[in-house]
Amino acid sequence: MTPPRDAAGSLDGIRVIEFADEQAEYAGLLLAGMGAEVVKVEPPEGSATRRIGPYYEDVPGPERSLYFWHYNRGKRSVVADLSQEPDRARLAELMAGADIVLDSTPLGQLAGAGLGYDDMSRRNPGLIYARVSPFGDSGPWADYKGSDLVHLALGGEMSNCGYDPQPDGTYDTPPIAPQMWQAYHIAGEQVVMGILAALYHRGQSGAGQYLSCAVHEAAAKNTELDLMSWVMRRVPLYRQTCRHAMEVVTLAPTISQTKDGRWFIGVVAGGKDEQNLAAFMKRLGMEYPLNVDEDTSTQPRAIPGSSTGGLQEAARPLEIFQRVTRKYTWRSFPWEMAQEAGLFCAPLRRPEENVADPHWQRRGTYAEVEHPEHGRSFTYPVSKWLSTETEWVAGRRAPLLGEDTATVLPRPPATATPSARTAPRERLAGRSAKQDKPFALDDVRILDFSWFLASAGGTRFLSAFGAQCIKVEWAAHPDTRMGAMAPVGGRAAREKARGPLPGVTDPDMGGQFNNKNAGKLGISLNVRHPEGLAIARRLVQLSDVVAEGFSPGVMQRWGLGYEQLRELRPDVIYAQQSGMGAHGTYGRFRAIGPVAAALAGTAEMSGLPDPAMPAGWGYSYLDWIGAYSFASAILAALVHRQVTGRGQWIDASQTEAGIFVGGTSVLDWSANGRAWSRIGNRSPYKPAAPHGAYRCAGGDNWIAVACFTEAEWQALARVAGRPEWLADPRFATLADRLAHQDELDDLVTAWTAGEDRYDVMHRLQRAGVAAGVCQDAGDRYDTDPQLAHLEWLTEVTGSKIGRWPVAEVPVKLDTTPAYIGGRPDRGAPAYGEDNEYVYGELLGMSTKQIAALAEDNVI
Repeated sequence: MTPPRDAAGSLDGIRVIEFADEQAEYAGLLLAGMGAEVVKVEPPEGSATRRIGPYYEDVPGPERSLYFWHYNRGKRSVVADLSQEPDRARLAELMAGADIVLDSTPLGQLAGAGLGYDDMSRRNPGLIYARVSPFGDSGPWADYKGSDLVHLALGGEMSNCGYDPQPDGTYDTPPIAPQMWQAYHIAGEQVVMGILAALYHRGQSGAGQYLSCAVHEAAAKNTELDLMSWVMRRVPLYRQTCRHAMEVVTLAPTISQTKDGRWFIGVVAGGKDEQNLAAFMKRLGMEYPLNVDEDTSTQPRAIPGSSTGGLQEAARPLEIFQRVTRKYTWRSFPWEMAQEAGLFCAPLRRPEENVADPHWQRRGTYAEVEHPEHGRSFTYPVSKWLSTETEWVAGRRAPLLGEDTATVLPRPPATATPSARTAPRERLAGRSAKQDKPFALDDVRILDFSWFLASAGGTRFLSAFGAQCIKVEWAAHPDTRMGAMAPVGGRAAREKARGPLPGVTDPDMGGQFNNKNAGKLGISLNVRHPEGLAIARRLVQLSDVVAEGFSPGVMQRWGLGYEQLRELRPDVIYAQQSGMGAHGTYGRFRAIGPVAAALAGTAEMSGLPDPAMPAGWGYSYLDWIGAYSFASAILAALVHRQVTGRGQWIDASQTEAGIFVGGTSVLDWSANGRAWSRIGNRSPYKPAAPHGAYRCAGGDNWIAVACFTEAEWQALARVAGRPEWLADPRFATLADRLAHQDELDDLVTAWTAGEDRYDVMHRLQRAGVAAGVCQDAGDRYDTDPQLAHLEWLTEVTGSKIGRWPVAEVPVKLDTTPAYIGGRPDRGAPAYGEDNEYVYGELLGMSTKQIAALAEDNVI
């Protein structure tokens, strides 16, 4: 897959003005990677993120921060002092010619300087102004402090991640925050989706708009099964070592240790996987010691983490896989042979261990970026997907402080106008039923072959932005519908419940499916049947986007590969999402979220230091990160098509999306020769102590606390009523506290262990200390007042499942707000629910023709 020689980024010609710290720098990095010119505005002393480590050669300095290098690659830097009128005037002129402003400054800072949205939109009606804040700019927690740790605690990520409980069900280790800066990656990905949707709307209307995102809300809906399990059946989930949190604790982990102490993941779930494991062992000269249940080999695959039966039976093949793994070293284990045998298998790599892999080299995942000041280049991850039309732009190394002030700020004033666009297209639908406002994508139709979260979750957002999304399923291989099922007795039973409820078994009543497919239309279609293929081809002609999440090659074998699609519709956007990407040496390898996390490095990064096992993620994090990336790839392609009239083929990889977020650790290895090592809940590179999760009263209750400054440390001691901490020479300075973190953690735990977790949180926050309860789904759903204020859930009605809350898009667009109920204003479709509409109204078939197709097993 090679783009044209003159290919540019999909956002070539777009100018972004960035006023951002760690909350939004990642969003700016994504926009720069897609080709936008990103101008970073810094105060005279430089951005605070220049003082976050690690540092080149471990020597601190504003031009040596590897954190800053990674998150600001490809950007320009201008220095401006907002207290000085001449600088404010020059910035106003700069923003008057911009397309996008990215703002994560304290509330009111830019508005007080005359540079807020109200002032700038009057001068520049096409301006898209994106605001990122810790908890939102209004609501009961609006003034609370956030940090990566605190957001992962309050958002629920930590309650899903950690280590197995003891045999009696109690936990002797805290929840573990996945490393590193993941809360800001989660928010940044979704902010970029909102910006791209707003850009597409501007291309149609010429109008800009204001959009905002609270990191807390974005993080709170990034988890997987826990939220809908609680919403539907009031079932709590329990964290487990490097595998999905579940409502029951399973008996064997999915990771296995090699003889030299490293780790592999092997997911064996059901008869088909057991058959594949037996075949793999036979190739190794080993005998599989169990009988394979042939009856389960053709059953649809369940959502990882959703199966609760047969714990002993499920554990046995995993234990057998562990025996196989122990016979090899990490480098000698034949995992590629296991993949060829059909197993979900991968090494748990550290982030830097992907750099030399021929697969990622072939895909251009990494690039060497020159740093002239140091006379050498450094390795960066620079690409998240491939395209036949556009390229990811590696760009220049991160700017020196104020490097571009002289060339950027004096430019003459300009008035932003939308770029040249193709002719306006016919609108397919009108307004959001929730807010009676237009949709951003109201002229877009998607033929959606996606399944599982990594791809279906991506089209979920496009549907919420107003695209008409036609989900295609076939009974022999339906999507993963069985997870977080509706309770027996429905919504009425749930509202009365005081404990877990049993779930129904109707596949049209899955809460997880409802959450990831709300707002879509649904049809049944057997594409393997000649008539079904002919129908699919007709639908392609009516569609702007064809999206799919199958193993690479499936659509091509059906006759629906990109070249065939282009013959039917020359400007079609064909977007495929797979575990490792179609192009490269791993194209046919199998991956689900945990396998992608293992290979990408995100599983190995999280957990207590060696020799502890990796804690990894307690859900399919890279399914969500892959879904955000998939949606952004399609949105960027739609924006590009507005300008050029050309479609494209997108080859997206959820593993590649995971590699991209580990860039700082890759850079640390490239610059300093340092391999990543796990650190538990300690702050990786932004010095803080105490920094961790501390047990509170009442069982598995924990609070995250992060003290970065002397003022925060002193406030903590005052709230705790421990003045002796301030007099202790071990804790006199931040450097001292960092050197004595174990002792400090013991003292903080001795205080919090007898305290109510929310009381501690509110007292610390009122004193100016970043703190947050490690909330589970029940806490977020039942008691979190800030999420309720932000309207984080939206009620939608499914024809069979009834009316239930699902997660709303966390990015709030003022002019074209997202609505998770989409154009049809409803929950996820029942199987084949919209056959009459699609085949009748869209394709013009008669009722008799549709009935005949059903009788012939075509639909």
